[in-house]
Order: sequence, then C-alpha cells, then structure tokens
Amino acid sequence: MEITDKLLLFIEYWFDRFTTIQGGIQLLTVVGCGALAALTHKKWQRFITKLLGGLESKNLSQFLLRGSNRIAFPMSMLLYLLVTRFIIEQFGINVAVLDVFTPLLLSMAAITLTIYILRTGFSPGPALRAWEGFISLSIWGLVALHLIGWLPDVIEALDELAINFGDSKFSLLSLVKLITAVVFFVVVASWLTRSIEARAKRSPHITPSMRVMLSKVSKFSLYGLAFLFALKSVGIDLTTLAVFSGAMGVGIGFGLQKIFSNFISGFILLFDRSIRPGDVISIGDRFGWVQSLHARYVVVKDRDGVETLIPNENLITSEVTNWSYSDRAVRQRIPIQISYDDDPEKVMELLLEAAVDKPRVLKKPEPAARLLGFGDNGIDLELRIWINDPESGVANVVSDINVSIWKSFKENNVSIPFPQHDVRIISGEQPDTE
Repeated sequence: MEITDKLLLFIEYWFDRFTTIQGGIQLLTVVGCGALAALTHKKWQRFITKLLGGLESKNLSQFLLRGSNRIAFPMSMLLYLLVTRFIIEQFGINVAVLDVFTPLLLSMAAITLTIYILRTGFSPGPALRAWEGFISLSIWGLVALHLIGWLPDVIEALDELAINFGDSKFSLLSLVKLITAVVFFVVVASWLTRSIEARAKRSPHITPSMRVMLSKVSKFSLYGLAFLFALKSVGIDLTTLAVFSGAMGVGIGFGLQKIFSNFISGFILLFDRSIRPGDVISIGDRFGWVQSLHARYVVVKDRDGVETLIPNENLITSEVTNWSYSDRAVRQRIPIQISYDDDPEKVMELLLEAAVDKPRVLKKPEPAARLLGFGDNGIDLELRIWINDPESGVANVVSDINVSIWKSFKENNVSIPFPQHDVRIISGEQPDTE
C-alpha cells in the first residue's frame, strides 16, 4: 500500500499544480518557449557552425558541429525556459510546473546526443538499435523516478544488493555504474580508433599492411584501456581480480587456443608483411586476391566473386604462393605442339605475333617462344609471356592468346598433330589361330 499511496499522492499533487491558473500560465509559457525554439534553433546552429569553424581538426570540428546541431532545439528551448522561469519567479508565481520540463528537456538532449555518439562510434545493426533503445528507456526511467521522488530509494536498494570480495563490495549499483562507464569509454575508444584509421588511409606514406596493423593495435589497446578505466572509475580494485582472472585465463586459454593462435598469426602476418591487402595468393586449391586482413582470418576473393575466409594460422603453417610478394610480374607458359611437316621457326614467329598485340602482355620482359623438344606426335614449342596484373585473372589472358594462335595457324596452314601410333606387321609365319 505504501507504493500505491505514494503514486496517488504524486498524481494528486501534480493534478493540483496543473489545474490552477498559475499552472496554466506555466503551460502556456512552455508552449511559447517551444515555438520560439522551433523558430530560432536554426540561427543557433549557424552560430555554432561559425564558432566551431575555426578548429584545426576537421574531424573534431565535424563531430562537435553535428552533435550540437542535433541538440540545438531542446537546449535552446531549455535556455528560453530558464530565462522565463527566472522572470516569472520574480512575480511570486510558483514555478513547479516549469521545473518538471527542465529534466525532460535535458533527457531529450542527452538521448539525442548519446544516440549520435553511438552511431558515430559503431556500425549500424540490430545490436546498435538495441543499445539505443536500452539507453533511451534507462534515461527516461531515471527521469520518471526523479519526478516521482523514488530515485534515492532505488539507488539505496541497488546499493544494498551486494557481493563482498574480501574488503571490496560489488553491488547492483556498482554494476549499473560499470555498464555506464564501459559504454562511455568504449564509445570514446571506438571514435579514436576510427579517427586513427581515417588518418592512416589519407596518408600516402603508410602501406596497406601498416594501416591494418595500426588499426588492430590501436583498437585492442584502446578497448583494453577503456575496460580498465571503466573498472577503475567505479572503484573496483584491480588487484582483487588478479587471482580470479589468472585462473579464468588458464581455462579460457585451453578452450580458445585456436582463436588465440589465429590472433597471434594475424599479427605475425602484419609484422613480416608476407601477405598484404591486394596481394594475389594461392593456398591449396584456392586462388584469388586478398581483400582484407582481420584478427582471426584473411578474406580472399576469387574470380567468381566468392569470398573465402582463411584462418590466419593456415597462412602461417601451410605453403602459400604469393604471386605479387616482391614483384607483381608473373610469367605464364603456353605449351604448343605442331606437326613435323611445319617450319618451327615460322611458327615461333606466329606465336610472338599472337602475344605482342595483347594489352596485358608486358613489352619488357618480352614474350619469348622456345623449342623444347621433339615428341612422339610432333614438335613441342612453348610461348612465354609476362603480366603484372594477376588479380585480373590468368586464364583469361591465356585464353585470348590461344584464340589468336588458333586463327593464325588456320591462316598459315599450320597443323596441330593428333596422337597417332603406327602398327607394323612383320611378314613371316602366321600364328595358329585355331
């Protein structure tokens, strides 16, 4: 009955305040402040734009500018409301109704700003929308508890539900503070990580591998520091977690050793720069170019557009062919066999003519035609060409050259021999077939 009585008293108190003449005047004042803010918040935005335009850091300037523009309306309305409240109070009018709208406007600005910061630091998705909804409900819930007058009682109740760790106490209130601090510091760390990645992408002196390494190192370092700062900010003694985290770390290490192996392998790939974004590699029956390097895997895209996620450990422990490791030039061999009735020197000239007019075939090193030997069915020749863009495909350029060779052979009456065997019957006594 105590909660019901408090609610009834709360409703009765505010009903009396809103239904008086003074309450009506204050409601009209709120409406007027809202209308004035709707008319003038664009001017405030222009003023803030001019104020922040002189900052040297464009990223910081854009971040602050967009954030302030989003809260321009509720904050300008709050400013007008506070000025009006001061004036009305001078005439001895009760301003309790106006005091209700102050936390409401602050909550509106806090929710808008928080959602903007979250969307700046994290990629859009279901998880982000869930966090936005949770934070909005939490802020509105705190405002409701504050207006009802239950906020001190709720805080006290949360603080009493605690677990003791030696001399330390961890309560539900500490958990709420910890979640708030973790979200705040992780958002800051995410924003700093994105800023570092953006600067690294714009720098022409940083290689793709170095960009990935900077991204990984900054991300894990900043997130780790964010978690430690969050623990420290809520008063948790980090030394009390040493034994617990050590024991838990051993168990996790055995269970997640493959994941840690891939994680460490990823850093090895970055430091030795054996595989970089854009490289053309083949591992096993997989052939394609490296799209991106991640903490656990490497994305390789083949000519069919299929993206394969290869664990980092496989690239360390298996044999990998990197077609563009030190030099992007790749030699291709095209075997050709001609009849013994054809002139091999003339055919070799035709082979070179079929290769030199292809735009992807390099002029230096020049294409070369070689006579390799004399086979059972014909003369074995080989055309050797060089390309420097294997990521555009190898089979397609070989196919184009083979088509040109076929047309050239037809025009010059060069024949490609078929496998054949001569059977000789030696005269003599016929075997008995009966």
